[in-house]
Amino acid sequence: MKCCTILLVCFLVSIYKVTTISRVITELSNSLDMFPDKLKCELQKRIMFMDGGMGTMIQGLNLTEDDFRGEQFKDHPCPLSGNNDLLSLTQPEKIVSIHEDYLRAGADFISTNTFNSTSIAMADYQMQNMVYQLNYAAATCARKAADNISVETGRERYVIGVLGPTNKTLSLSPSVENPAYRNISFNEMVVAYADQAAALLDGKVDVLMVETIFDTLNAKAALFAIDELLEERNLKGFPVFVSGTVVDLSGRTLSGQTVEAMVCSLKHFKPLCMGLNCALGASEMRQFIRELGEFCDTFVSCYPNAGLPNEFGGYDDDPDKMAEILKEWSTSGLVNILGGCCGTTPDHIRKIVELSKDVPPRIPHSKLDSFRLTLSGLEPMLAYDDSNFINIGERCNVAGSIVFKKHIQKDDFSAALEIAKKQIAEGAQILDLNFDDGMLDGVKAMRHFVNLITCEPDISRVPLCIDSSDFKVIEAGLQCAQGKCIVNSISLKEGEVDFINKAKLIKRYGAAVVVMAFDERGQADTFERKIEICKRSYDILVDKVGVYPRDIIFDPNVLTIGTGLSEHSSYGVYFIKTVEWIKNNLPGALVSGGISNLSFSFRGSNSIRQALHSVFLYYACQVGLDMGIVHAGNLPLLKDIEPNLRRLCDDLIWNRDGDLVTEKMLLYAQKLKSGEKGKQNTTTDTWHTKPLEDRLKDAIINGEMWFCWYLIIIFT
Repeated sequence: MKCCTILLVCFLVSIYKVTTISRVITELSNSLDMFPDKLKCELQKRIMFMDGGMGTMIQGLNLTEDDFRGEQFKDHPCPLSGNNDLLSLTQPEKIVSIHEDYLRAGADFISTNTFNSTSIAMADYQMQNMVYQLNYAAATCARKAADNISVETGRERYVIGVLGPTNKTLSLSPSVENPAYRNISFNEMVVAYADQAAALLDGKVDVLMVETIFDTLNAKAALFAIDELLEERNLKGFPVFVSGTVVDLSGRTLSGQTVEAMVCSLKHFKPLCMGLNCALGASEMRQFIRELGEFCDTFVSCYPNAGLPNEFGGYDDDPDKMAEILKEWSTSGLVNILGGCCGTTPDHIRKIVELSKDVPPRIPHSKLDSFRLTLSGLEPMLAYDDSNFINIGERCNVAGSIVFKKHIQKDDFSAALEIAKKQIAEGAQILDLNFDDGMLDGVKAMRHFVNLITCEPDISRVPLCIDSSDFKVIEAGLQCAQGKCIVNSISLKEGEVDFINKAKLIKRYGAAVVVMAFDERGQADTFERKIEICKRSYDILVDKVGVYPRDIIFDPNVLTIGTGLSEHSSYGVYFIKTVEWIKNNLPGALVSGGISNLSFSFRGSNSIRQALHSVFLYYACQVGLDMGIVHAGNLPLLKDIEPNLRRLCDDLIWNRDGDLVTEKMLLYAQKLKSGEKGKQNTTTDTWHTKPLEDRLKDAIINGEMWFCWYLIIIFT
């Protein structure tokens, strides 16, 4: 059943109440090529049409409580009037008749009467135990109608098995007083959707559709369940549609995501079709369907309401008006599938079909293909191939920040959130989260903190990097984040089977993944070992797991230099050479690194560490380093590094003069510490107080274009 706007409004109220280039080309086309040729070919040839509002038609029947109950549920302990999905069991002939009316009006697809048929939503009617019967009966009704009209007209019709959003949300708390609280878990929602999808498949639907998505995390749970189920049943490539809902003219879902961010979050599933439905009328929805289409390499669907609700709860767009608006969409090349949601009837569908049936369909294309990395929080984070260095904020890490660790240990999450906000204000484009500490419950802390972040738009607008050596902690973070995250990290340390299993799960959650240069023999510390492990990992991920190459981020291990041990002296050189090799030999893959590791020998001398990081990043970015975990806001411009220190940094990174350069750097550090250098500082601190225009000018004049992007991020 299509969603009705009244249900959406009621929900809002209730929330506040309680190896080769061909690999890349293959991956880009995979989202279409994996699906059954028959339906795909039909969508390529013409615009196809869905039905209209099931709820609208049921309301027109003026059914009584007894009609809803039927004989089977006459003694049910609670009222059942309004449980429209129940009618597939108690009034199946009426549901079949509605389906047939839409099919005779020209619809190619009819949707099962299962919008609320999960155990979650059916709990309102004390009917959780009827989920299988409800979905199977609804699919059977739709299948009967589709087969009847296919025979009658000689044209094949399709049944869409509908999975609605449920009446709960994973991204928002039902309690204003406790923003981290959720009244349902990701795993519970996965189970509910799996039960529904299984019954719909048993009822012989042709397509599964996750629709009216007001919370992208709910949709992730649904797609997670569907992916597991299709794998179990060996139904790889079974058609799946996804349809989101923007709740107002801001163009955002109820959980705050933009349309583009939603696409980034869900594109990993490679649905046959993505689209929008409900909440808005056709006039209001056009700009958002255009934006969605620009980001989708799938077919695009849209079934809007018949206008916005009027003061009487009705809808004012008659069939002629709505069909004219949608015809303009068709002639503008915006859509592949059209239909109607709340307030629409067979007359609406008939007129829509009449005006748009001869218009050529949209040709799938996507701006996303031009980005080397696509992530999302509430908003998309998109990096072009020629974009500059991406800052990953490192301070929300109990292993890297004593201050953050103390806040978490004291359960002072408000103070911890302020650290996250400050990092973003200072230029972090991604936020790294790590709670790996023997005195902490990592799963609990990760879940609590990510839930809190979701309620802070200033933080949740950026993507998260879920960082842990414990995969249970990683899953806890992924199950709370509606955006497309990065997982940091996996490796071949525990063998290939473990590596593949974790990679499959990460792909199912829809995250990009950092791959460390570790294998069964240990950490790679030479150039040869680094490229050997990276090549092997890449081949496994792309060829055996099917990971999109641009979702692979290698960390070839930034190791500490300046230790006094000769075997450590070339670690900086090895890393930079490995970055260059990866960019030239592993198509699409990105490279990151924990930059702070480089300077651990100089702990206690922040000026030297910051200078070393800036110089190292300068050289690494020149050969293709895409991102790194850094202290955003703490990187000096190269020109502001004291000349002697700059030369020492160069020599240390490139292993010039062997152990002698380490001794020189230690001597320099001692002079700084003892004050013998007086006020001859390593950086010009006044740079941080200059106006934005002057700081940008300095960066441009000095040829440091990567820093220009960094500055713009800080001040915007």
